[in-house]
Amino acid sequence: MTEAIRGFWVASATPLAADGSVDSAKLAAHAKQLFGKGVDGVVLFGTTGEGTSFNVTERVATVEAVLKAGIAPERIGVGGGFPAITDSVALSRAVLGLGPCHVLVLPPYFDRSATPEGIEDAFAAIIDGVADDRLRAYLYHIPQISGVAIPTGVAANLRKRYGTVVAGLKDSSGDFKQFQAFRAAAPELAITVGNETDIARAIAAGGAGTICGMANIAPELVKAMIDGKDVEPRMQAAAEIVLKTPSFLATLKAIMAAQTGDPAWLRVRPPLRALSDGSAFKRKLDELMAPAIA
Repeated sequence: MTEAIRGFWVASATPLAADGSVDSAKLAAHAKQLFGKGVDGVVLFGTTGEGTSFNVTERVATVEAVLKAGIAPERIGVGGGFPAITDSVALSRAVLGLGPCHVLVLPPYFDRSATPEGIEDAFAAIIDGVADDRLRAYLYHIPQISGVAIPTGVAANLRKRYGTVVAGLKDSSGDFKQFQAFRAAAPELAITVGNETDIARAIAAGGAGTICGMANIAPELVKAMIDGKDVEPRMQAAAEIVLKTPSFLATLKAIMAAQTGDPAWLRVRPPLRALSDGSAFKRKLDELMAPAIA
């Protein structure tokens, strides 16, 4: 049975065609070049991939296309968070039918008054609805974006109820104390971090690795963090290049367009607005990356 996500995974950006549909060929090519830089796997349609802007049909069709392009199923994770539980179930079942088993699931993110019991019920309804032991579900904690936190007790209870089907948790809160709380409450979970500056300390504290967005534009720097090299200040500075802008996603895609010379990477889906040029951001990143990583 497939193990939980561990190591170096990228929360992939999603390239778009001129009509706004997913450019699956470009996405597969992006994944392959990341694999060549030490990346273990890619998560499609997470936060960095503008996941909530794509419906079940679009996500499933994209997974099928990248599989046909030669991406191995065990190297694919899929963002499966929807406000409707039935959509999460449908997406998960369809993905499992294609071969991949890793699905990241958000808590119900519309009702911010949900109780811990209600949040646990929602996750349980998804897992029970999928009803497939091949599933490897990852609770996705990103409350500053979703508006709904996953209580540590809920994570622990779900692992006890479902065993390895609840394989892990992605903590993108950026709060290392929260990571430590998840580790203490549910040590059996494979807990990855999304905050790049926490990667080294999280791994040292028993974390499973990272699923992060900065690897789209600076995979070498993320790999250095995983390898325990003393590059945290550089990672912080690199992250601030995109985080201190109105739109992390639009800026990251603009940098990718400048790095590749392909303006199609600029495209985003509403409500995001594309930037016209990312060359200034790329120059800042290049200056930061200029000293070789020892």
